[in-house]
Amino acid sequence: MRLLLLPALFIFSISGCQFNATPQPSIDAPATQANTEQELQTLIDKSWALTLADSPELAASLGNKDAASKLTDLSPESLAQKDLQTKTLLTQLAALDRSKLSTASVINADMLQAQLQNDVDLYHYHDHYLPITAESGFHAYIASIAKSSFNNIDDYQQYIAKLEGMPRYFEQQTFWLKQGLASGITPAKVTLKGFEDSISAFIVEPQKSGYFTPFTHYPDHFSAAQKTALTQKGLELVANTVLPLYQQFYDFMTQEYIPNARTEIAASALPNGSAFYQNRVNYYTTVNMSAEQVHKLGLEEVARIRAEMEAIIQQVKFDGSFADFLHFLRTDPQFYPKSADELLKEAAFIAKKADAMLPKYFGQLPRTPYGIAPVPAEIAPKYTTGRYSGSNRDDEPGYYWVNTYALDKRPLYELEALTLHEAVPGHHLQISLNKELADLPNFRRYSYISAFGEGWGLYSEYLGLEAGFYQDPYSNFGRLTYEMWRAARLVVDTGMHAKGWSRQQAIDFMASNTALSMHNVTTEIDRYISWPGQALSYKIGELTIKRLRAKAEAELGADFNLSAFHDAVLENGSIPMSVLEQMIDQFILQQQALLSTNAQS
Repeated sequence: MRLLLLPALFIFSISGCQFNATPQPSIDAPATQANTEQELQTLIDKSWALTLADSPELAASLGNKDAASKLTDLSPESLAQKDLQTKTLLTQLAALDRSKLSTASVINADMLQAQLQNDVDLYHYHDHYLPITAESGFHAYIASIAKSSFNNIDDYQQYIAKLEGMPRYFEQQTFWLKQGLASGITPAKVTLKGFEDSISAFIVEPQKSGYFTPFTHYPDHFSAAQKTALTQKGLELVANTVLPLYQQFYDFMTQEYIPNARTEIAASALPNGSAFYQNRVNYYTTVNMSAEQVHKLGLEEVARIRAEMEAIIQQVKFDGSFADFLHFLRTDPQFYPKSADELLKEAAFIAKKADAMLPKYFGQLPRTPYGIAPVPAEIAPKYTTGRYSGSNRDDEPGYYWVNTYALDKRPLYELEALTLHEAVPGHHLQISLNKELADLPNFRRYSYISAFGEGWGLYSEYLGLEAGFYQDPYSNFGRLTYEMWRAARLVVDTGMHAKGWSRQQAIDFMASNTALSMHNVTTEIDRYISWPGQALSYKIGELTIKRLRAKAEAELGADFNLSAFHDAVLENGSIPMSVLEQMIDQFILQQQALLSTNAQS
């Protein structure tokens, strides 16, 4: 899974809907078509300006110096105004005659419409009441401002301005949390167990705070007087402004919020919850499937993958049941790293091996490099096992995060699949290529459609099988347990949010069908409870990519080129599954035409 919530990473997803990328023929004069294209471009520009105004961190990362000292304004007036402006753009966009647009512009129009509609939907369903999840929240993600580049006095002054703006930011977020309490829109209480630890991790001596780190070292060209003044100002702000905010937030969460959070786990138990959950199902899958259909598909996939897992148990000649084998994998020390460095080094070795496979399977590779780093300690206890964190800046790498907390719960047999998913050929490759597509409008270059991105990540795990990974049967079982994990998500997510499943029922289903450690199982189930529908995107996207590949292989036969197919999947950036299907149909026709031309010549 790629990282979505860091302030330095403003990536926008898109709602599921049906797309029609083939415009009807127009008999109007070319000037009329040009006018319509310009109208669309104007709306795209207005929407992007709204995005940048709403996200100063994104604006700053793209070069807007005026935004570099600001934090997002989450006041009721600001959010209401944004909603009104978004609805106005939607109305204007709906009035455009798609028949007067090029194929590429129809895709742009439909994707912009879906993105704007999702913003309206989230506001309608009060998503802003929930700036926290089971994993973490705004209080942790805002801390990334201390990890910016500090090269001159302006950088420090802008950072100081952000620190000075944090009281308003925390006040606004807390206001929305209180609105959520009053209306019953909170995470389920059971998922917030231990959440306070992610807050107390920030309550330290001022000099040890991550917020103070930028004031502990300076560029060589700073004068002694400048360093002294900045250090004094930074220490004062951290001690007297930032740390008290975290203490106040800790007190609010432990004394007021968590004790009064809702006891039900289902999204359907929220106000207007059934409609909200179906909206999220459509949003995260980008296909029209009911929760019941997703649940049924999940059960079918679980049965198929289970048979492959049973075959590996026979291959290694294990004497015992499937449950016995899972217990063996979860408890035998041979499968677990002895230190954080061992885990990180093993991940780095696999990542480097994966780098070497890329030229064989891809014609286009990203320019942006990536590094490997541990999940930040303050969020690691309740965080997922690994994640990709990208950057909007051209001078910064992406990072493959590996969770080094609770090493006895981080099995090495899963590491090949995890690395291929989060680094390459998974998220880093796909997201970096997306960002480098200069011809796309910005709202698409900096977008992330979960079904596409997570589907690609899961497909990348499978691609490793063809590339010679998983030679150890235990590692191959790890790959299958990761695939089973994603298939089981279809079952437990819909089970809990639409079919009345209990948390324990979901835990038992996940634990009995995957080799995930129990720590990972419970962490994941709590994540699905507090993030309805997101877990559905992986399998739906992967199955779609596999189906389209099989279609291309069948129609092109011996002339099928896997590298060209991968480039075709990625060349349009992050797109809904219905658009991808049209693009691959076009790819097949182009390949057939090229083959025909070559044959004639």
